[in-house]
Amino acid sequence: MQLEAEFTSEPFHGEGPPPEHAVKARDMAEDAGLSTEFGPLGTLVRGDADTLLDALPAIARAALDGGATRVTLQLRQIGEGSSEPAVELHSALARLIGDVERELGGKLDTLDRAAKQRAVRLLKERGAFGLRKSVSTVAEALGVTRFTVYNYLNRDQD
Repeated sequence: MQLEAEFTSEPFHGEGPPPEHAVKARDMAEDAGLSTEFGPLGTLVRGDADTLLDALPAIARAALDGGATRVTLQLRQIGEGSSEPAVELHSALARLIGDVERELGGKLDTLDRAAKQRAVRLLKERGAFGLRKSVSTVAEALGVTRFTVYNYLNRDQD
């Protein structure tokens, strides 16, 4: 069984390099052999269930030792056997995602970073982020974390 853990550590910092607590937590996950995706607001790690579950205490400790005042964790099963329902094809959000994929010429998760940012901008313009659980669904379609989607949304405001 494969698991995915998404964790954030606080306090957040604005501009500049990522905070030491976030870097230490990411490094601990990588040292444990987990696949990591490091973002400005959080880190996503994936791996074998036993490996990931065994590494979580050390990841949390590394964040706290690095100065974190809070560590928040979301854990879910991924791949076959996952109980998380897929996006229904008839939903409004799925239609919007499909429209953007056709416009950009490919599945969102196959696009480069700039095209993914453009996809988020297009989805925002079309009201996608007013729909329930839209950020999570868009993140999954893009193959990125929710925090990356928030980063793209915030970048668009600048």
